[in-house]
Amino acid sequence: MAAHCRGTELDLSWVSRVQVNHAAVLRRAEQIQARRSVKKEWQAAWLLKAVTFIDLTTLSGDDTFSNVQRLCYKAKYPIRADLLKALNMHDEGITTAAVCVYPARVCDAVKALKAAGCRIPVASVATGFPAGQTHLKTRLEEVRLAVEDGATEIDVVINRTLVLTGQWEALYDEITQFRKACGEAHLKTILATGELGSLTNIYKASLVAMMAGSDFIKTSTGKETVNATFPVAIVMLRAIRDFFWKTGNKRIPVITVILPTEACGKWVLSILGMPSRHFFYSNAKCLSI
Repeated sequence: MAAHCRGTELDLSWVSRVQVNHAAVLRRAEQIQARRSVKKEWQAAWLLKAVTFIDLTTLSGDDTFSNVQRLCYKAKYPIRADLLKALNMHDEGITTAAVCVYPARVCDAVKALKAAGCRIPVASVATGFPAGQTHLKTRLEEVRLAVEDGATEIDVVINRTLVLTGQWEALYDEITQFRKACGEAHLKTILATGELGSLTNIYKASLVAMMAGSDFIKTSTGKETVNATFPVAIVMLRAIRDFFWKTGNKRIPVITVILPTEACGKWVLSILGMPSRHFFYSNAKCLSI
């Protein structure tokens, strides 16, 4: 399993100084989107790489073992064999990055992937997904149970109230406890940016999540009215960049939900820079290639 993020002590002086220029971020987002897209074989290469960053997901109330089994099969074979052969990529073993399910379906996913003979990681949402409005003790137990059942990545949702009321110490403490409950599993912290009120709050929440030891930070659950957007992703990327410059920590990718692949690449190159090892991941409820 890959190394974990090295968290830091909470730096409230840094957090309190943050002020995001909303208009400037919107202009930057427009500039990046206006750049010329890659074409032909370069576009195919981007799309193939994007597939390997996807957490193929089912988070429905009617999920069953059969649904999860089909999801796992699709994760192992995400692209039609004839397309891979035409691209001379049929021997590359392209799969999605993970499958993501509710905690109660983790055992189903582990069983299905084992039967399929592949080692794709199983991710599980937790901590009262998607609202995060359950008791802390319950949220921590949900994390521990998902890990016991075989999840190697845990997607936690934060308590948005703590961000909206500026309770940064409480947010840091909660995420630190989630990190501990994950054990060796990776911690992915979902910020639910559409419910945080401002770009400044999004930047601050990103910093606190990274300080608390999150292995990944993620824009949204996909359940909010507003989910991943270009400006939000730029703000989170800049938080990552600043965190890296200050701490030297390279273990923080940002995860976006359902955004254009080429745009993701543009952000990585233009904001984090060519030497960066940070990557975008995407969640997808379905995949048709």
